[in-house]
Amino acid sequence: MAASLVAKVARCSLDSWAEAAGALAQSDVLQARCVELAGRDAEAFGTALAALAEGVSVEAPLARAAAVALEIGEVAADVALLAARAAEQGEGSFRADAASAAALAEGSAGAAAALVASNLTVTEGDQRLEQALRYVDTARFAAKRAFGAGP
Repeated sequence: MAASLVAKVARCSLDSWAEAAGALAQSDVLQARCVELAGRDAEAFGTALAALAEGVSVEAPLARAAAVALEIGEVAADVALLAARAAEQGEGSFRADAASAAALAEGSAGAAAALVASNLTVTEGDQRLEQALRYVDTARFAAKRAFGAGP
């Protein structure tokens, strides 16, 4: 949803923002990546649940689920950064859409970090958790930029 909002802002800014076409292309790539990751996340989580139910080793399926959640956090941070750029440089009448996209992306990064943190294979100090939290920080910074953009 956040990447779709950025695409809307870019599309509506083609006449006023020199980088709008590039932002539109980038948002399209990010949207496709989100769809792909949603499918991979559902599959990884389903595999982990099946392993738990069967009483077999869950370490590998849970590690895969954490890896996918980490990728989701990375894409969310990328969307938030693009949304901030759109808020700052895109057509002013769509600034709220761009800021909303940044907020949604920030929330997605936070949700992904929570999934990484709750994974049974991730412990405190784990590099995956630290990276997930860096993605949250990046998205939060971008959202603040987006909401601060304006005339």
